[in-house]
Amino acid sequence: MGELVDKTKGKIKQAVGDLTGDKELNREGKRDELKGQVEGAVADVKDAVKDVAKDVKQSIKTAVK
Repeated sequence: MGELVDKTKGKIKQAVGDLTGDKELNREGKRDELKGQVEGAVADVKDAVKDVAKDVKQSIKTAVK
């Protein structure tokens, strides 16, 4: 959920930076948005690892029977 907040916050900062001509605010918004994207990717990898671990565990149980 945090990644969505960072992405949204970043897009808002970029828009405000564009409107006001504040390049630093625009850059800060880009950093926030990128941070959100990275957090989302990390969460996806964690979920994938958990799924693989579950599959391996199930395969081992099946093979032992």
